[in-house]
Amino acid sequence: MEYTTTPTKLSRLLIISAVLGLAISLSGCENAEAIDVAETPEEPLIAIPVETHQIRKGEIASTYQTTAILEAKEEAFVVARASGIIEQILVEEGDYVEKGQVLAQLDKERYELGLAKARADLRGIEQELAKMDKVYSKKLISDDAYEKLTAQFQSAAASVRLAELDLKEATIRAPISGFIAERNAKVGNLTESFQRERMFHIVQQRELQGIVYLPESQLLQIRKDQPAQLIVAALGNSKMPAYVERISPVIDASTGTFKVTLRVPNAGQALKAGMFSEVSLQYATKANATLLPRKALVSIDDQQSVFVVSDGVANKVPVTTGFEQGDMIEVVTGLTGTESVVITGHQNLKDASPVDVVNG
Repeated sequence: MEYTTTPTKLSRLLIISAVLGLAISLSGCENAEAIDVAETPEEPLIAIPVETHQIRKGEIASTYQTTAILEAKEEAFVVARASGIIEQILVEEGDYVEKGQVLAQLDKERYELGLAKARADLRGIEQELAKMDKVYSKKLISDDAYEKLTAQFQSAAASVRLAELDLKEATIRAPISGFIAERNAKVGNLTESFQRERMFHIVQQRELQGIVYLPESQLLQIRKDQPAQLIVAALGNSKMPAYVERISPVIDASTGTFKVTLRVPNAGQALKAGMFSEVSLQYATKANATLLPRKALVSIDDQQSVFVVSDGVANKVPVTTGFEQGDMIEVVTGLTGTESVVITGHQNLKDASPVDVVNG
């Protein structure tokens, strides 16, 4: 017995099979995607190594930084005021001398003879004038003759004083107390009176001075006796005190600056004239200020901020700053003074970045 399927029934079976196949295919794809998603691992968060610094409270001053060459406040260039051969040199470079101390001796024989002659001439005129006084009182000589002899006596007396001065100046003495910075004189050399060549250079270094030139915008900030600090590289960056001694009352129109002279005490003689120094002029001082290391500050588009580390996370905190002194900056707003801030490694940070603190 044969069975036949009508076209309507066959079409219905084909449609059902196609629908079942499509459903199985779609179910397989969904399961595959689910497996792929489930098998994809999450990327771990990497902690960025940083170095931190604990914020502290302290004193800070508003300063202006510049440089100066130290100079001797008192110095003298000794030249010969008499002519003659140098017979003795009694000091050397580096020696300390007192005012009036003998530095060198010129040949003084010529001056001794000149003084002896002047004194002899004076005695002769003095004797003659004594005789004339007796006859002049009796009106036996004219007033004119007596006045001429009196003038000769005065001239002879002046010649004696000049000869004494010449003899005195044959001995070269120190005009000020200080150190012999330079000796150009040599035994056997001939000196000429008031020659331009300097025999000795003497500097007094118990107190030095430094000359600085400040922009006119700083004029209202400067006052007499204002403290300053010198940092001298030649002495291992030692810090030395200084004080404003003089302030120029005029502004140099070509440079827009004015001159300030600093007084530099040097009782220990550690500083030397000619030394280079960095100068910090102190305008005002604040106590109990929140102090931040300069290298912790991040500046982007005129906005200053720091990264504060807490529980392994660095958060970016905006701050405003005040006084600056050396490597430290005053924080006016943004920090309380108890935070730990990033000082190395912040170039790799974003806000809320995980960090690994590796302070040495």
